[in-house]
Amino acid sequence: MEGPDGEGRAVEGHAVEVRSAGERAVVVIGYDEAELLDIACVTTGLAAANRLGAAPAYAVGVATPGGRAITCESGLTLQGRHCLERLKGPLDTLIVSGGYGHLAAGDDARIVGHVRRLAGESRRVASVCTGATVLAAAGLLDGKRATTHWRYADQLASAYPGVTVDPAPIYIRDGRVSTAAGVTSALDLTLAFIEEDHGAELARAVARALVTYLQRPGNQAQMSMFTATPAPTNGLVRRVVDHIACHLDGDLTAPVLAADAGVSERHLTRLFIDHLGKAPGRFVRDARTEAAAHLLASTSLPVASVAARCGFGTAETLRQAFVGRYGTPPSRYRAAHGTSAG
Repeated sequence: MEGPDGEGRAVEGHAVEVRSAGERAVVVIGYDEAELLDIACVTTGLAAANRLGAAPAYAVGVATPGGRAITCESGLTLQGRHCLERLKGPLDTLIVSGGYGHLAAGDDARIVGHVRRLAGESRRVASVCTGATVLAAAGLLDGKRATTHWRYADQLASAYPGVTVDPAPIYIRDGRVSTAAGVTSALDLTLAFIEEDHGAELARAVARALVTYLQRPGNQAQMSMFTATPAPTNGLVRRVVDHIACHLDGDLTAPVLAADAGVSERHLTRLFIDHLGKAPGRFVRDARTEAAAHLLASTSLPVASVAARCGFGTAETLRQAFVGRYGTPPSRYRAAHGTSAG
């Protein structure tokens, strides 16, 4: 195993190959204050694929500066398998993890330079969470659409104006470069890679083995609107949102909501835009669509029944809203992500 010398400097020497003949070489790059879950979602997912018969198998390793152990964001220590400076391709997939150390990693010319070098020797390049900062620093996201953890999206967009940052999706694939959102979205992206490499059946088997949701679509929102709560200082907006969540099959038109709240429709609309970024009608439509997605994935209710429970007048109205939000009709979403899909 490669490691640093006594001074903590990078080990120099001959380049090291990652894979054996017939394997897909996958390297996850870590650094001090990386998020361990960003790394483990990838390595555990691919290891499960190997146990379940991936052929060719994945040769998975974590590379760190100097091959030294890194202290993860959680305080745990992780030993790197490979020395970043000595790695050479070709690689199948290069993945940069995120974590609180992403800014320091993005400012480290050695890390960025070797990421850029290895990306040129890789079939597929990806980042998880704030690992997008390192890809952006290496110029690998220039002119591309990318995502990162929603909390750091504005920071990434400000620092790298050549990148089109979209904070909403779980992951984005733009050509051979993929970027995943916060933390557990690494598992969604890993499942997508497994499906691309080995087919849907193996990806589903891995999801079952890991007892996880069957691969959420990449364009699913990072956060549920019901966990992204409005500003706590505005009790009226909170009360209306709570009412919407509990009465999705009721009359939730803006005039009715405004009357229930004791304000004018215009005032309610202004409050929603100020605190939620969207008008009441749009918020209601999104809430109903999100609830329908949950029912489609977790129940066997007919689509018409799902539509009724979620306040859509007809199955066709649900279909239009669903295609607009998720890019796929309800029936296809259920086939791919429902309880009977596996």
